[in-house]
Amino acid sequence: MKSYNAERPDLADYAAKSALSRGREHPEELKDARPGFERDRDRVIHSAAFRRLEYKTQVFVNHEGDYYRTRLTHSLEVAQIARGLARRLRLNEELAEALSLAHDLGHTPFGHSGEHVLNRLMADEGGFEHNIQGLRVVTLLERRHPSFPGLNLSWEVREGIAKHSSSWDSPDSSGLDEYDPQKQPTLEAQLIDLADEIAYNNHDIDDGLEAGYIVLDELMEVEIWRRQWERVRSKMPGIEGREAVYQTISYLIGDMMNDLVETTRIQLDEAGIETVDDVCDAGRRLVVRSPGMTALNKELKKFLYTNLYRHPKVEAMRYKAERFLNKLFNAYVENPGLLPRELQKRAETDGIKRVVCDTIAEMTDRTCLDEYGRLFDPYRKV
Repeated sequence: MKSYNAERPDLADYAAKSALSRGREHPEELKDARPGFERDRDRVIHSAAFRRLEYKTQVFVNHEGDYYRTRLTHSLEVAQIARGLARRLRLNEELAEALSLAHDLGHTPFGHSGEHVLNRLMADEGGFEHNIQGLRVVTLLERRHPSFPGLNLSWEVREGIAKHSSSWDSPDSSGLDEYDPQKQPTLEAQLIDLADEIAYNNHDIDDGLEAGYIVLDELMEVEIWRRQWERVRSKMPGIEGREAVYQTISYLIGDMMNDLVETTRIQLDEAGIETVDDVCDAGRRLVVRSPGMTALNKELKKFLYTNLYRHPKVEAMRYKAERFLNKLFNAYVENPGLLPRELQKRAETDGIKRVVCDTIAEMTDRTCLDEYGRLFDPYRKV
């Protein structure tokens, strides 16, 4: 096989390199000579779990309208931001993109509501956390090769999935000794945590305004928004309506990215980081915001939590989702015969609760609602 190296020649010494990867879990004959992280990105894109993100809730359930973000569009937006950050920091863009596209593969239907329900229902089986479930998806549940389960991704991608951590996440490192839980992940993996937050903060503003759950006059009281709004109005006199909102979000994303890049460069310099090993042994995250941006971002997140994530209509959908998932989970556990036969067979080795958890976590919002109707609506054909 002819070899080539399509990775950027100007990557920093502390950027992750495909050629120096700790490898894949299973031996595999590869059909071409793509760099490893590029291959990982492509495998994620072609996975069934990635396609299902199209019908999984970000904030708004799919049937509420075509405008709103789903887990799929959110993942694409995270990848866009992550690639921009990685390029400016001379990090590996393909690894950053692979991690961005994979970071929500373990998410349940109905967003974090579904995760909370499964965590409670699986309490006696170790609980449920979507990053750990994402690792389970790419190492066990996807089937793309006759010789082994999973996508057989590079160690660095699997590590990044296991160690992804945002303000919503609390991954448990127990049982993950393979991924060096005492060490920091690559800079590319650290970058995803904040690219994720930049994406959902700004795009949840857009969706919230479109839905009417967020009021623009109230949003003006948030300093970071008001600053960029005034900046846009000064640069584009007469701009109004949705155009002003779009431009303000664009400027806000740019400002957050600039702050992250500048602050991270300072951190890398002050810590004397020269190699990937230096990154992993640093004892703290090095991809960070400035203290000023951290405070501004905290105010914005508080506003979104109060006005969007706890809006009465969002709460109503959360209440319904918990009911759907509780009833489906208990029905499958109490009567495994409701499951397809291949899942009944897997339950003999993995346990019925784990198989049911995997099955429900895999579902889209639409599949979950259809299955609920099939089992509990007496007028629906089975």
